[in-house]
Amino acid sequence: MSNQSLHQRRSAAMAQGQGALHPVYVDKARNAEIWDVEGKRFIDLGAGIAVNNTGHSHPRIQAAVQAQLERFSHTCLMVTPYESAVDLAEKLNDLAPGTTPKKSIFVTSGAEAVENCVKIARSYTGRSGVIAFKGGFHGRTNLTMGLTGKVKPYKAGFGPFPAEIFHAPYPNAYHGVSVEESLAALDDLFLCDIEPNRVAAIIIEPVQGEGGFYPAPAEFMQALRDCCDKHGILLIADEIQTGFARTGRMFATEYSGIEPDLMTMAKGIAGGFPIAAVVGKADIMDHPGPGGLGGTYGGSPIGCAAALTVLDVIEEENLCERAVAIGERMTARLRKLQERFPARIGDVRNLGAMIAMELVVDGNVNCPDPELTKALITEAGQNGLILLSCGIRGNVVRFLPALTISDELIDESMDILDRCFAALS
Repeated sequence: MSNQSLHQRRSAAMAQGQGALHPVYVDKARNAEIWDVEGKRFIDLGAGIAVNNTGHSHPRIQAAVQAQLERFSHTCLMVTPYESAVDLAEKLNDLAPGTTPKKSIFVTSGAEAVENCVKIARSYTGRSGVIAFKGGFHGRTNLTMGLTGKVKPYKAGFGPFPAEIFHAPYPNAYHGVSVEESLAALDDLFLCDIEPNRVAAIIIEPVQGEGGFYPAPAEFMQALRDCCDKHGILLIADEIQTGFARTGRMFATEYSGIEPDLMTMAKGIAGGFPIAAVVGKADIMDHPGPGGLGGTYGGSPIGCAAALTVLDVIEEENLCERAVAIGERMTARLRKLQERFPARIGDVRNLGAMIAMELVVDGNVNCPDPELTKALITEAGQNGLILLSCGIRGNVVRFLPALTISDELIDESMDILDRCFAALS
C-alpha cells in the first residue's frame, strides 16, 4: 500500500471539495508524531487543526474511551441521559469565565455550536441581527458561512446566505486597523445598516483562526462588552480553536477579563472525539423551550468520557503553562529566521501555542506571498513536517503543536523548517 495509490482511490471516490492538504495517509500517531502507510515519520504541527491539544492517542484518553465502549456507545442524551454528560456540563460551567451561573448544551461540531448560539441569542432577545467580523471563521453550514468573513474557499459559489448578518473590521495592528477604527466601524453599522435594538448578538473569535491568528486586543474585547451591555446585545465568544489551554489559558477570553454571554467550544475539548458545546449564562441558556436545542449525536457518551479526561490531563500535566513555554520556544526560533529573511517574513506572533508566521514580498505588509506559503508547506511535508496555512490572503503559516510535544521535537521541527525556508528563499 502506498500514499499514491490511496490518493488515487480517494480522488476517484471522494468529492474534491473535501480536500487533502497533505496526501499522506496515516497508519498510526503518537503524541506529536505521525507515521504514514509507507512507514515515514512526520512531526505534526497541526494537531488535527487544534483538536489534539493533548497529543495523538493519549493513553489516558484511550483508556477512558475503551472503558465507556465496554458499557455503552450511544443512547441519545435527549432520550435516556447519563451521568458523564452531567459531569462534563458541571465542569465546563465552572471553567467558563465570569461569576454568573452557567448552563451548557452539547452538540457534535463547532458549526453546530455556533448555530445554536445564534438560535439562543435570537430566542432570548427577540431580535434577528447578528454582527460578525471580517476575517472570522465560524463554520461551513449555510448560517455559519454567512457569519464567516473569508470568501475563498468557504463562501465562494455557495450563496445566498441568511439575511440580517453584518460584518465589521477586526482590529489588526500589523495591517493598520486600530481598535478605534474597528469601534468606529461598529458605530457606523448602527447608523447605516441596522439599529442596535435589532441586533441579537455580536460574535467574535478572541484570536482569529482561519483569518490569520490575530489576537483581539483586550481593550477591544472590553469595549465590545460595554457596547453589548449598553444596547442589550449578547456577546458570543467563539473559542472553538482557542479553547482548552491552546493559548496559555483555558480560554483566550480570559486575557481580556470579560465574561461573554455565550461561548462555543469544540476542537480541543475531547482529544479527537467529536463533541462540541455551548456554555452560557443560565438565564439565557434556559430561554429556548424543551426540544428547541439538541441533536441525535450531541453529547455522545464516548465524547463525554474523552472530554472529562482531557480536562484532567490539562490540569495534571499543566498544559496551560506548557502552551506558554511552547510559544516562547517556537517564536524565538521563528524570530531568528525572520532576522535572516526580513524581506520574506513580515511578522511572527503568538498567543501561547497559537503561533503564526506571515510571509510577504520585499517586507511589504501589503504584498502577501501566498505562493511562498504554499511552497513552504509542501516542502515541509516532503521533509517530514506537517504545517498548515491560514489568513484571508493565504500567506500565513500557522503552528498548532500538541501541548504535550517535547522540547526535542520542537527543536527538530524548527530545524526542518529552517532548512526548507532557506532552500526556497
